[in-house]
Amino acid sequence: MEATATESRITELQPGQRFRGVYACVRKDRLSARNGSIYLSLELRDRSGSMPARAFREVDRLAARFERGDAIRVSGKVERFRGELVAQVEDIQAVEASALDPAEFLPAAYRDPEELEGFLEHLTREVHDSPLREVVQRVLFTQPVAADFRRAPCTRGGHHAYVGGLLEHTVAVGTLVGEVCQLHPRLDSDLLMAAALLHDVGKTREFTYGAEFGITEEGRLIGHLALGAEIIGSAGGGLSSERRTALLHCVLSHHGGEGGRSGTGGRGFGNPEALALYRLNALDAGVKGALEQGLQARP
Repeated sequence: MEATATESRITELQPGQRFRGVYACVRKDRLSARNGSIYLSLELRDRSGSMPARAFREVDRLAARFERGDAIRVSGKVERFRGELVAQVEDIQAVEASALDPAEFLPAAYRDPEELEGFLEHLTREVHDSPLREVVQRVLFTQPVAADFRRAPCTRGGHHAYVGGLLEHTVAVGTLVGEVCQLHPRLDSDLLMAAALLHDVGKTREFTYGAEFGITEEGRLIGHLALGAEIIGSAGGGLSSERRTALLHCVLSHHGGEGGRSGTGGRGFGNPEALALYRLNALDAGVKGALEQGLQARP
């Protein structure tokens, strides 16, 4: 006797199991089988993982109900096909955006958020220059930026592309700052640490959250570098003009000097701290991308 359908996460599904649940549709293709019949090829995802899915019946009717990127309520049965679990879909219904909890669909950081929060607080205390530390605290520990900072990914599909990814990446870059400043004590460790903790804060206004990560209009048109400079500038009224300029330069050039071109050596950077931040950011982003997506990944 077949088991009745249950609400299940993707990683809980087993061969022969009937299921129903709400998942993000991250791929939707209308394909032809060898016999010429049309079918839907999908990829379903929730926080726990993803699974391919196929619908062979009433293809046009089902396909008209949703688009890629939507959250959909799916029912069907799990089968094994060529050694892989595949959801054989019997029915699909779109889910209203207002009824969504993005946390159910979006991948989350691997590391414990409380652990990352503790590291962030520790690294903030490593900024011994009081005005700089106050800027970091005002930006990263004051709402609404604080909550958005802890929720945001770093990218939509590259390195740290999950809820909490921005916090994880920031902690990693700040930790590297501590190491490089021991090796190079002539660096201004307060400036470099403050810049490292704030360098991607513009990403708090870059993303939207639903069945998958989207991009805001200001994220698309302005970008996180300029958005970050705006956030930091608003919080940096207590800094001297020289200090404020140095901090903003580090943040604005962390993807490379001269408007994004890294140049050779230190060309294109106004101070060694900006060059150091550029290298440390690229190191963490590149290594994380390679570990998760292979050596072809780019920061």
